Amino acid sequence: MATNGNGDFSFSNTAAPPPGAGTARNGLTKIQTTANGGGGGGGSKKQSPICHDDSATPVKAQTIDELHSLQKKRSAPTTPNTGVQGSFSPVSEEARQKQQLQSISASLASLTRETGPRVVRGDPARKSETPKPSQDASHYFTPAFAASDSALKFTHVLYNLSPAELYEQAIKYEKGSYITSSGALATLSGAKTGRSPRDKRVVKDETTEDELWWGKGSPNIEMDEQTFLVNRERAVDYLNSLDKVFVNDQFLNWDPVNQIKVRIVSARAYHSLFMHNMCIRPTPEELENFGTPDFTIYNAGQFPCNRYTHYMTSSTSIDLNLARREMVILGTQYAGEMKKGLFSVMHYLMPKRQILSLHSGCNMGKDGDVALFFGLSGTGKTTLSTDHNRYLIGDDEHCWSENGVSNIEGGCYAKCIDLSREKEPDIWNAIKFGTVVENVVFEEHTREVDYSDKSVTENTRAAYPIEYIPNAKIPCVGPHPKNVILLACDAFGVLPPVSKLSLAQTMYHFISGYTALVAGTEEGVKEPRATFSACFGAAFIMLHPTKYAAMLAEKMQKHGATGWLVNTGWSGGSYGSGNRIKLPYTRRIIDAIHSGSLLEASYKKTEVFGLEIPTEVEGVPSEILDPVNTWSDKKAYNDTLLKLAELFKNNFVTFTDYKIGEDSKMTEEILAAGPIC
Repeated sequence: MATNGNGDFSFSNTAAPPPGAGTARNGLTKIQTTANGGGGGGGSKKQSPICHDDSATPVKAQTIDELHSLQKKRSAPTTPNTGVQGSFSPVSEEARQKQQLQSISASLASLTRETGPRVVRGDPARKSETPKPSQDASHYFTPAFAASDSALKFTHVLYNLSPAELYEQAIKYEKGSYITSSGALATLSGAKTGRSPRDKRVVKDETTEDELWWGKGSPNIEMDEQTFLVNRERAVDYLNSLDKVFVNDQFLNWDPVNQIKVRIVSARAYHSLFMHNMCIRPTPEELENFGTPDFTIYNAGQFPCNRYTHYMTSSTSIDLNLARREMVILGTQYAGEMKKGLFSVMHYLMPKRQILSLHSGCNMGKDGDVALFFGLSGTGKTTLSTDHNRYLIGDDEHCWSENGVSNIEGGCYAKCIDLSREKEPDIWNAIKFGTVVENVVFEEHTREVDYSDKSVTENTRAAYPIEYIPNAKIPCVGPHPKNVILLACDAFGVLPPVSKLSLAQTMYHFISGYTALVAGTEEGVKEPRATFSACFGAAFIMLHPTKYAAMLAEKMQKHGATGWLVNTGWSGGSYGSGNRIKLPYTRRIIDAIHSGSLLEASYKKTEVFGLEIPTEVEGVPSEILDPVNTWSDKKAYNDTLLKLAELFKNNFVTFTDYKIGEDSKMTEEILAAGPIC
């Protein structure tokens, strides 16, 4: 074959093949091609429009494993460690990994035995990467006289893996892990599809005995130090017995001055990805200098506690030791236990620094006006704080310091039941690659999620990084709040859609924390029921509610914030007979609060609760603003109103023995702000 003057290919009927041409398997001469006129006599160099030469130098790999190894580019630190001699003497990758492993090894150390697994980095499934024992690795556990077989094994640490790596681990090794059509990772949390607050324990010692809230109404169920160590040993033994564990080193609180370093040691890729999303993700430079964490979680997941251990009431136990700065999880794989466990820790640590920790959503207008949204699950806190017309600072956990507000977390944890693109577009669009969706049901072939399906649980959830919300404010900090909005999902249907509160009323309703507990939020809850949760987060607070209320009152007074009570629950009747207040109406009310127009409205006072309610809100039917108008049976309304008022009064008896401030004046004002019946 040769090329003609135009560089096109032509074929000749040469009897003998040219040297090196070879023979095709059918005995015919192999066709040789020479592009760009290479075989012709001085033809054009123009590239052939028909054939292109895609040949390249062969890869230098002898096996498929060698070829795969060429796919991955090794990561390297971009900045040297502090304290390194000379600006051109960065710490080596080997030394940096050794420092990390020393810290992780100390975290996983047994308190009662001298020996244990040797901690190394890497995935044990990649046999070529399994390291051999190092002679000078002093941080490894070395066999002692009575060494057990556990001293002969490695515990492989998968350290701060990326979402893509965690997807691979989950899909390959964890049953029930799938990629949905939107790119999210669908997982199952096992038998527990909600938190288990009755199985949560806090170590009661000389310090916490006086500092924490104990007794009636308190979420803090005591355990002793020895029992905690027994459970810690059980969790650590289980984690050390595994071929691999996942370790996340991350931060809490976007305020750099008051940031907390946390380490999460877990058995599942799902848990690691969940916490990767929910905590603040360190930069590579921050990770190099991370050092020893301020708090550590040992999540043994499905491995149960010993039910015969003192203080245990089931095979599930979630244990906090504030002195050791450690948390142990046994017998539940529900990831929300880690998130809320750390929130409890912040409720203890932050007030010690005169910083108010808040179970609230938070957003900011374009003019810098900040609003706090308090409310339990199902009240609309995540939905209402996620507003595409405002910047999202956070959806669930915040701190209020002298500098303003800051988000505790690096992600959002949204309920997915009945989620739709039309009603909640920002949350819908955030469920993409990197997001974890828990216990959802999807179509087998297309992997399309059916968010209305409650087959597994009604408490379906999505955990995603906050930057997945397009209007998230990064960093997640803002000035002092202008509005404090208390959300209640009133199952009785007698609270107004919106009420303006005095400072004393704000404290009363903040301490009361009334709402309806939505089905599926906690283990064993099948139907909504009226409940009171102090500070809108009693399950997580550590100090007495009045201490948080006093801090909130002081900050609201100092910075001129207005309190509001917004009912996102029922109207025209109780749950089962009335209808839930339409979300568009609630949004118009919230918009009026943000704009300041609601402050200028005309108000009238309701009976019994003495709430100031507006007579008109733009975009909202005026007749629903006073709930009595929506009930056809007025006697039933009055009876229900008095019933709810009595529940409020009975609940508040728990808090009347605590004085707020130097005298009891504010306590008396708060009591007077409650319902009169």
